Amino acid sequence: MNIWVAAIIAIALAYLSGSLPFGYWAGLMKGVDIRKHGSGNIGATNVIRVLGKKTGIPVFVLDMLKGLLPTLFAQAWLSSLGASSTMVTTVAVLCAAASVIGHSFTFWLGFKGGKGVATSAGAFLGLAPWALLVAFVVWLVLFFTTRYVALASIGAAISLPISMYVIMLIGGGLNVGAYILLALGLVMGILVVVRHRSNIKRMMSGTESRFNRKSKDKKGGVKQ
Repeated sequence: MNIWVAAIIAIALAYLSGSLPFGYWAGLMKGVDIRKHGSGNIGATNVIRVLGKKTGIPVFVLDMLKGLLPTLFAQAWLSSLGASSTMVTTVAVLCAAASVIGHSFTFWLGFKGGKGVATSAGAFLGLAPWALLVAFVVWLVLFFTTRYVALASIGAAISLPISMYVIMLIGGGLNVGAYILLALGLVMGILVVVRHRSNIKRMMSGTESRFNRKSKDKKGGVKQ
């Protein structure tokens, strides 16, 4: 198969993968339209708050896989077709971006979706695992010190491209593939921050809900 045709197919499949609204479907299985509860977001955080961990954690894992699997698939497929390392990296990066765009703007729900944190994490697990680890540590520190999921996600998104750049320098410098990957980190970080703009406004006004795992609602989830 022609490498360019394979690249287009891989990117299209990545968008389709990312567009699968697992949080919304999980809510329907419980008789709940997740868009009408909590923050109204279809992502795993809101599912955990509204429906509890037993439903939310599987949604989080599935949302991560939506970003991870297309990235790994693109790398393996393009490599098997004899594509150059730069081409493989470029297509994998585009697949990662497509999966996050699919999650954030899913055609299943009128091009309205989640904020892309878990799907971005899955994509970078396949592309830059050490940088993702640093971002995860940042997330944990901010979450457990503030109990704001949004603030933790924003902090992790900002730290990701910074840690990528430092790790790339330590690992021997920047090449074309590294610049492409770093550009993805910057774009993803910006997208996550932009998607959290309503949370930022609520935090600034003092109305953002903190994550309180001890407060249960009637459905077994966490009160807002």
